[in-house]
Amino acid sequence: MTDGKTLRVAIVGAGIGGLTAALALRAQGIDARVYEQATELRALGAGVSIAPNGARVFDGLGVGERLRAVAGQYSHYVFRTADGRPVAGEPSRLSFGDPQRTMFLHRGEFQAVLSGALPDSAIRLGRRVIEARDGDDGVTVRFADGSTVDADLLVAADGIHSRLQGLVSEPAQPVSEGIMAYRGLIPADRLEGIEPIAAMNACAMWMGPGRSFLVYPVSAGRLLNVVAFVPTDLDVTESWTAPGDVRELAATYAGWDQPVLDIIGRMDETFRWGIYDREPLANWSGRHVTLLGDSAHAVVPHLGQGANQAVEDAVTLATVLQGCVRADLPSRLRLYQDLRLARTRQVRDGAREAGRTYRSTELTPHERADRIEAIFDRIAVNSYDAQSVARAALSAA
Repeated sequence: MTDGKTLRVAIVGAGIGGLTAALALRAQGIDARVYEQATELRALGAGVSIAPNGARVFDGLGVGERLRAVAGQYSHYVFRTADGRPVAGEPSRLSFGDPQRTMFLHRGEFQAVLSGALPDSAIRLGRRVIEARDGDDGVTVRFADGSTVDADLLVAADGIHSRLQGLVSEPAQPVSEGIMAYRGLIPADRLEGIEPIAAMNACAMWMGPGRSFLVYPVSAGRLLNVVAFVPTDLDVTESWTAPGDVRELAATYAGWDQPVLDIIGRMDETFRWGIYDREPLANWSGRHVTLLGDSAHAVVPHLGQGANQAVEDAVTLATVLQGCVRADLPSRLRLYQDLRLARTRQVRDGAREAGRTYRSTELTPHERADRIEAIFDRIAVNSYDAQSVARAALSAA
């Protein structure tokens, strides 16, 4: 496998978590390479929120400014009820993260910045995993094209429907929240006269019975990202390309605050996205295999923390593997798992509670504000520093 000094790490999945893990591991001098089943990294998807707990990781990896160059710039938050009443003032004191340190990004542009920061040799496309074996001397991964790779460590960053999860734990099926999202992007020049988002300098959310409606700027302010959550009893897939019906979306939000209706009226197309999470896994790691991101701990999106938790995973894993040789891998992977289990469970539970709070039929605006503020305070989006936590734990180990 290796000479015992330089670890070789194979990462399966070129999403946000996998690419961040490659950057973070390579920054520690580890030979990390990403294997992705797609034959090209296409600019699919919509908006992704990176709060300060994730942004500080990218600053540390030297890509923060490149991400800010393509992020939507905004100065404040607007939270309203379905009938337009402000929640916690306007601008609202509530937030998904300090606007000066939070980035709203188009997923495709986000992925392009991260992949562009890696050498070409660190990303292998068209590699669909069909088998992986965790042996005494390391792990062997076999791909559908007949190729194989040997590594000291396999990092499964292959998403909520992970094919590799079964290597380390009894597979756990995703659980539907009973909610789906209509997603879409609107060019900024089509939003003239719609307040509070015409200037493309606000993140705005409307909350009401059974639904919530979120918008924010991406692509350096050229596009508005729209996410409209609605109840469903259907098994909606998690796909960036499953078509929805704008007329059905409009009917679902009939009677809401006029800006919501106006925004929907500017949409040419929409896509449906199923909302799922998963109960915590009993174990994330084997001798030479570990999980990262949604493969380990999928969360519903109501705190904007899904990508951030994968980023925290990535920097935590890289930090605890600093100076690691093959013989130390099992203990370092246990430390990684121990550090992330409690944190990701806290975020998962907070995201579930946030969704229920947004969609409540009983809470007053003041009660909503207090509950939302308490949730964000608990998960410390502005102050949590995963790398510092990992460094302290490694020093104490």
